[in-house]
Amino acid sequence: MTGLIYLSLVFHSHQPIGQFDHVNEHATHVSYLPLIEALERFPMVKVAMHYSGSLLEWMKHNHMEIVDRLRALVARGQVEMLSGGYFEPALVAIPHEDKIGQIEKLNGELTSTFSSRPTGMWLAERIWEPHLAQPIAQAGINYVLLDDTHFERVGFNNDRDLFGYYITEEQGLTLAVFPSLTHLRYAIPYEPVETLLEWLRERAIVPEGGRPPRLALMADDSAKFGTFAGTYEYCWGDGRYIEDLFTALEHNHEWLRTTTPGDYRRRYAPLGRAYLPAASYMEMGAWSMFAEDSYKITEVRKRLERERRHEVIRYLNGGLWRNFMVKYEEINHLHKRMLLVSEKVHAMRRGRKRERALDLLWAAQGNDTYWHGLYGGAYLFNIRTANYANVLMAEEAAENEDLTIHLDKRDFDCDGHEDLIVTSQTLNLICAPAAGGAVTELDYRPAHYNLYNVMTRRKEGYHAQLRKAAEERRVYTPESPQFQDTLPPDAVRAKEGGLERRLHYDWHRRAGFVDHFLGAGTTLQEFAFGRYAEQGDFVNQSYDVLEASHDDTTVCLVMQREGHVWIGDIHRPVRVRKMYLMHFNDPTLYIKYTISQKGDTPIYVRFGVESVIGFDGGQDLQYCSLRVNQGERLLLSDLREFEGVTSHVADSNLKNLSLLTEASKAAFLWQFPLESISLSEMGFERTYQGTVFLHLWNIHLEPAGSWEVNLTQTVQQIATRE
Repeated sequence: MTGLIYLSLVFHSHQPIGQFDHVNEHATHVSYLPLIEALERFPMVKVAMHYSGSLLEWMKHNHMEIVDRLRALVARGQVEMLSGGYFEPALVAIPHEDKIGQIEKLNGELTSTFSSRPTGMWLAERIWEPHLAQPIAQAGINYVLLDDTHFERVGFNNDRDLFGYYITEEQGLTLAVFPSLTHLRYAIPYEPVETLLEWLRERAIVPEGGRPPRLALMADDSAKFGTFAGTYEYCWGDGRYIEDLFTALEHNHEWLRTTTPGDYRRRYAPLGRAYLPAASYMEMGAWSMFAEDSYKITEVRKRLERERRHEVIRYLNGGLWRNFMVKYEEINHLHKRMLLVSEKVHAMRRGRKRERALDLLWAAQGNDTYWHGLYGGAYLFNIRTANYANVLMAEEAAENEDLTIHLDKRDFDCDGHEDLIVTSQTLNLICAPAAGGAVTELDYRPAHYNLYNVMTRRKEGYHAQLRKAAEERRVYTPESPQFQDTLPPDAVRAKEGGLERRLHYDWHRRAGFVDHFLGAGTTLQEFAFGRYAEQGDFVNQSYDVLEASHDDTTVCLVMQREGHVWIGDIHRPVRVRKMYLMHFNDPTLYIKYTISQKGDTPIYVRFGVESVIGFDGGQDLQYCSLRVNQGERLLLSDLREFEGVTSHVADSNLKNLSLLTEASKAAFLWQFPLESISLSEMGFERTYQGTVFLHLWNIHLEPAGSWEVNLTQTVQQIATRE
C-alpha cells in the first residue's frame, strides 16, 4: 500500500460591526467570491468555511447571490460551514450566558441559511482557556480548531503528534480539538505548490494497528488569499496559486485527499486526550506583552528561526491574551463597560425587547477592538465607535425608559478603587477619583456616542523596528523611487516619510478634566510631545471624594486633592477642588474648580485643565471642525495655541454632533492631536485618535487665598456645516 494523508483547509472570513462598506466590498471581490468560484471549478476539493454572523448579515443584504452559490456548495457536500460566536467575540472575555447565546445564534443562522446544522466552530483568534470546553459543548458544538501552539506548550511534538485530533473536557463535558499547523499557515499560499506536496508526501503513511490516517489541517484567514498586499495577483491572477493548488489536489487524490474536520471526526477516532493551556497563536502572545518584551521576543524568534532552533522556538509563546486589558486602559474600559451593560440586559424579563438588547450587547462583544497587533485592533476608530454605540443602545433598551438620574459607586474598571458612574436621560459620565478625578467616559445618549473615545499614545514593540530601519535608511514610502519594484528583504514599508519622528508617548491616560500645573517656560510643543516637567502632583494621583449625592433630577460630585506644586525649588502645598454637576434632562456637564493655598506667601502658578474629544475623521474638514470663540472652521487634528478663549466647539458632520466647551474666565488654549503610529500589512501608518485641549490660566494666589473658574460642556445634535 502507498501512504495516505488527508488535508483539511479551513477558510475564516470576518468583518466587524462598523467596518466601512468599501472595505467589505473589496474583500468580497478579491477574496470571498474568487474562493467560491474556484471551489465551483474543482468539485473534488473539500473545505470548511467560517463566516462570522456580522459578515454573513452584510453578505445577505448586499450579495445574496454569493450566499446562494455558497449554499449550493454546502448542499453538494463540498463545503462544511463552521459556527462560532455570532459577532466573533473573544469567548474568554464575555459572560458564560453570552458565550452560549452567541454560538447558538450562529448555529441557528447557519442551519436556516444552509440547511445544515454545524458541528464544529471557529474560535476567534484561537484565544483558548481550558474552561471554554464547557460552554462550547453546552452550545451543541462537537469540535473546535486551535493552533499547534496550544499543543506544543504542553509537550506535543509538532511533526509527530499533531496529525489528527484530541479530546478535551471540562466538568465531564467533552470537546474535540483539532490543531492547525503553523507550517501550513505559512506555506499556503506563500510557498510553491510543489514544495507543499513534497512536505505532505513525506508525512503520508500507511495506517497501522487501527490508527487513523493522518490529517494535516490548515485554518487561516481568507484575507490571505486576495486581500493582503500582493496576494490577489499571486492567488487569482497570473500567479495562479489557487488554480495550481486545487489542480494538484485533484490530480493526487490517490494519496492526498481533502476532507473537512467534521467528516474526518465522524469517520476516525481521536489520537487521545489533551488538556491545553491558555494560549492563542504565537504572534498574539508576543503582541499581548508590553512594548519592550514584545520587541525582544519577536527578535529572539527571528534569530532562532535563522538558526533553525525549532526545539527552542516552541516554548517562546509570549503572554496571555487578557494582558491587553492591562496594557491598554481603553480596552479594559470598554470591556468593563460591556460587562456592566451585560448585567442590565440579563436582568431583563424574557421577551422581544430582551432579545433585541442581547443582539446589541453581543454586537458590542466583537473581539476586534479588544486587542492590538498587526491588524489595527484597538486603534481602529470606526470599530471602537461602533462597539460603544452598541453598548449604549443595549443599555438604553435595558433601562426601560427610567425617568430619574442614577449614581452608582463601584470599582468599575476592576483596579481596586471605587469609581463613580452617572446615568441620566441625556448624558452618562464615568469618573475615576483615584486617577486624578478625571472623567474617562462622557456619553451623549440620544446619539449613542462616547465623546471621550480617544486612544492614549503608547510605545509599541514594533516602534523599535521603525526607528532602527530609519537609522539604516531601510524605510520605503510611496514617494520612494523603488516602492513599486521588488524591495530588498529587510525593507520596511511606510505610508509616509518621517514617521519615526512622530513617535510621541503619553505618561498618563488622556481623559476629561485632568489637572496640570506647568512651569512658566513650558511650550505647547513640549506639552504635546510629552517632553516637559509637570510641576504638580495632581494629574494621575488620587482625589478624595467629599460628596457624591443625588436625587431624582440631579447628581453632584465633589472631589479634592491636597497636593503640592513646585515653585522654583520650593514644594508649595496647593489644594484643587472640583465639582461635577449633572441634571436629568440636560445635555450639559457643569464643572467648578477652586484652587487654593495654605502658605503664608503669595504664589504664582500656571494651572491647566485638560479635556479631549473623540470624533472620527478629525483630520478632515469635510467631517469635523473646531471653532474657537465663534471663529473660522479649523482642523481638529492641528497643533495650535490661542489666547483669550472663552468658548470652543468641536463639530462632527459624520455624527451630527457638537461639543461646546465654555469657560467663565478667558484662557490660553492649547490644541494637539493624538496620533498613533501603527503597523499593518501595508506598512507603518499614522492614524488620528482624537484631540486634546488644555485650558491654561496664570493664577496669583495670596496667602490662604483661592481662585475659581466655571466650565461647561454642552452636547447638541446640530453640527456646524457651513
